[in-house]
Amino acid sequence: MSLISRLESRFGRWAIPNVTAIIIAGQVLLYFAIRFNPNGQGIQPLMRILFLPGQVLEGEVWRIFTFVFYPPIGSPPIFVLFYWFLLYRYGTALEATWGTFRYNCYLLIAIAAHFAAALLIWSRLGDAGVLLAQIFATDRVSIGFRQTNVLLFGTVFLAFARYFPDYILHAFFVLPIRIFWLALVMWIGYAYVLLIGDWPTRLLVGSSLLNYLIFFGRGHWRDWKHGQRRRAFESKVKAASKAILHQCEVCEKNSENSPKTLFRYCSKCEGQRCYCPDHIQDHECVVS
Repeated sequence: MSLISRLESRFGRWAIPNVTAIIIAGQVLLYFAIRFNPNGQGIQPLMRILFLPGQVLEGEVWRIFTFVFYPPIGSPPIFVLFYWFLLYRYGTALEATWGTFRYNCYLLIAIAAHFAAALLIWSRLGDAGVLLAQIFATDRVSIGFRQTNVLLFGTVFLAFARYFPDYILHAFFVLPIRIFWLALVMWIGYAYVLLIGDWPTRLLVGSSLLNYLIFFGRGHWRDWKHGQRRRAFESKVKAASKAILHQCEVCEKNSENSPKTLFRYCSKCEGQRCYCPDHIQDHECVVS
């Protein structure tokens, strides 16, 4: 029995079902609280849920979990609705595939890794450094959604794409795109940030992939090894299929280095003896 199975048998009853719907409901409430507050006071609840290690260590421990309710503000409403629809689609599909406990573990590992990375950044740069790193990582990885928890939900998208690579997503509700290619674009975005970002941004982006690597790293390694064996086999088959078909017994001219040469076989020689036009008439026949 695997570790996750043992944990599920012991703690499975504490798993939270429909956690994706709960997260989206919280984001919806905060989103409309900000959008329809005429005095600009709607931003205050967001400041109370942001993930800031300094505030957590001072007693505001709810920030460890409430930052997942940070809504995608600053984007057109139609894109926000599309974002929630996709998040619900991906999250519920993963929960149905894994089960409630494993899906909860996937999110909890991401939250724990994010907390550890933010704590390290806070020890050097303070809460302001953590907030700036979250903003920079979001701007460089996401497309149009500025929210400090976008890296967490990015791993939900990558996990869904891993299980359902042929799922068709209609970009702008018209253009059909396989989700495999969208996931590839996201991986390129992660790689770009890891290459050019400063160390806090790299740390946040790298830690956000920990849960994905724990759940899918072994499968990717097996796929890579299988691909290596397949490529080696195909190269051997290709080499065998390129074997020389005709070769002159005298000058060793062959059909590979002289493809236009018309080779002929001598009927007087023993066995199948091949000769080029220059030696078909002028050679010593091989007989027993």
